[in-house]
Amino acid sequence: MQVRAEQVTVRGPHGPLLPPTSMRVADGQLAVVSGEPTEGHTALALALAGRIKPHEGVVTLDDTQAPARLRALTAIVDSPEVTEPDEALRLSEVVAEGLALAGRGQGRKAVAAWLAEHDLERHARDRVENLPPDLRTAVLTELAVAREGVRLLVFDRPDRHTSNPQSWWPLALRHAQHGMAVVVLCLTSAARLLPVPAAQLGRADQPAPLTVGQPVPGALS
Repeated sequence: MQVRAEQVTVRGPHGPLLPPTSMRVADGQLAVVSGEPTEGHTALALALAGRIKPHEGVVTLDDTQAPARLRALTAIVDSPEVTEPDEALRLSEVVAEGLALAGRGQGRKAVAAWLAEHDLERHARDRVENLPPDLRTAVLTELAVAREGVRLLVFDRPDRHTSNPQSWWPLALRHAQHGMAVVVLCLTSAARLLPVPAAQLGRADQPAPLTVGQPVPGALS
């Protein structure tokens, strides 16, 4: 499976949200895309996931425009004002919502079992705003991939919670090593701390993604 954005542009009511941007990522690859705060991280995330139609350019899945399939295959992690949880919610409530969205049940037993499986019982009553950044990102990622069929994982600005990329980089890398296609959208300052060259919002000529894993058996090709 390969997802490719070709000169994708998104406009809002007051001007451009995403300048023309190209990038690609496939199974077992990790692509870092960097930019400044107003350059369109979330707009690109939504376009890659098939949730918005670009005003210009195209997003393709295996060289075919298939927004419905992209929506089914993609999970966007902790996207500002899109998939981020309410900061006042307790972790147990976030888990209940995540399991419900994944079709895994949301009752007390299901939540308790999930928390126990991930050794998080002691954090069950903690509010989201009080969770350590690495724990927050890890929990939201695990809930995102709990949905059956997810093949593309998009992290939207995990660096906004901490200046230390070790809170999210190993997590993104691990999922790519397990065969998923992974995109990390972050600020330029955060990308400079990573051991790989980053693509840039607003550019067409981009470095190749990092290939670290093998496609999951049975995944779309």
